[in-house]
Amino acid sequence: MTDPTPSAATPPPLPEQSAAAAAANPPTSTPVGADPDDTGVPPVVGEAADVGRGFFAALFDLSFRTFITRRLASVFYLVGLIAIGIGFVVYFVGGILSGVSMLWFNPGAGISALIATIIVVPVLTFLAIILLRFIIEGVVALIAIAENTERTAQHTKH
Repeated sequence: MTDPTPSAATPPPLPEQSAAAAAANPPTSTPVGADPDDTGVPPVVGEAADVGRGFFAALFDLSFRTFITRRLASVFYLVGLIAIGIGFVVYFVGGILSGVSMLWFNPGAGISALIATIIVVPVLTFLAIILLRFIIEGVVALIAIAENTERTAQHTKH
């Protein structure tokens, strides 16, 4: 049986210049015919190139050609985190106060409520943050797919 891997006697070919020389002298332009972003999609022209359009112009775009969801994703995430944080404080403080008040007439239930509050509320808060992030990432991914599909469809018409 022969080993299909190349032998250690033949070293791999060396690059034309060292990494330090390539970093010191980066290419100033892209060679003619080369795609600078390596995606194969031509640059965007026309209506889809209006990336700099104002937020309110995009908000009142009745044709829905401009997506604002990607711009607002961080705002939605921040507002969601604030809402989850407020919910955490309300339920945590309420659970602690409820558990302490139960200690007077039923110590077992009070201790159970305190332990449950200390364990369950942070775990549910953490899961809510993960769910919020998943939902926002999913929506942003869908919008990115829609934008890329629209761009591809525009370039295949021509």
